[in-house]
Amino acid sequence: MYTTTNEDGILNNYATEPQIYYSCYPNLEQQRRYALLGGLATLFVSLLVLTALGVS
Repeated sequence: MYTTTNEDGILNNYATEPQIYYSCYPNLEQQRRYALLGGLATLFVSLLVLTALGVS
């Protein structure tokens, strides 16, 4: 942690910054997994909304 002191004696603490890295485009397997998870999430939310409408 990086710490500085101003003229009044007050400490300022600065968090360490993480290393910056560039992301890479997902490969075909990851794209399929994202599509599957998106479909399952859509199905889950649809079932929740239909259940809420059915109960009310």
